[in-house]
Amino acid sequence: MHVLLIEDDELVGSGIRTGLELAGFTVDWFTRAAEAREALANLDSDIVVLDLGLPDEDGLTLLCEWRAQGLIVPVLVLTARDAVADRVAGLEVGADDYLLKPFDLDELTARLQALLRRAAGRARPLIEHGPVCIDSSSRRVWRDGLEVGLTRREFTLLQKLLNARGGILDIEQIKDSLYGLDTEVESNAVNVHIYHLRRKLGTGLIRTVRGLGYRLGDPGDLDSGGPK
Repeated sequence: MHVLLIEDDELVGSGIRTGLELAGFTVDWFTRAAEAREALANLDSDIVVLDLGLPDEDGLTLLCEWRAQGLIVPVLVLTARDAVADRVAGLEVGADDYLLKPFDLDELTARLQALLRRAAGRARPLIEHGPVCIDSSSRRVWRDGLEVGLTRREFTLLQKLLNARGGILDIEQIKDSLYGLDTEVESNAVNVHIYHLRRKLGTGLIRTVRGLGYRLGDPGDLDSGGPK
C-alpha cells in the first residue's frame, strides 16, 4: 500500500520511510507542502502521514484544502504540537488520526494498518475471500488452510484488490501502490505480479476488465485451482 509521507525533518523522515518500507509499505517522502500537493494530485496514495510544521505552509492548511476538494484519502497527522486544542483542530478539519512526536514506529505502523482497514470497511486484520485468507498485520496468506508464500509486492497487490471490494483498479493505480514515484517500472511488471498471484492462489482470483484494468474475482470463482 502506498504511503505519502510529508515530513521536513530529515532524520525523522528517513527513519519513518525505512521502517514503513520494512513493514511492506511503498513510501514516497516529501518535505514541503508544495511538493506534497503536487504528489497527491499525481499519485493514487492509499494513506497520508502529514507533519504540521512544514517550512512553506502549515500542514493543517494543506489538509483543509484537500478535504475541501473532496479528497477522502485517510490522513494521519504527525506532530510535536501536544495541546488538546491543536489535536481537536486537526481532527475537526479532517484528520483521521493524530500521533504525537516522539513516537514508536511500531505504533505508527499499527495505526496506519488500522486506518486502512477502516477505509476498507473492516474491523479486523483477518480477511477471508472464499478459500483465501490473509492477515494484513502479519502479512501472511493461506489458501484452503495451507500457507502460501507471497513476495512483498504480490501481497500488496492482493491487499489492494481486497480493499477495493470489487472495484476496478487501473494499471497506474496498481503501479503507484507497488512502486511509487522513484522506481523504474517495466511495462509488463503488473502483469507478471498478477500472473504469479493467479498461479499461487487460483486463476479466478483476479479478473481482467478489458480496457479498464483488474478487479477481484468473486469468492466462488476460487473453488478450483490453488497453490502450485
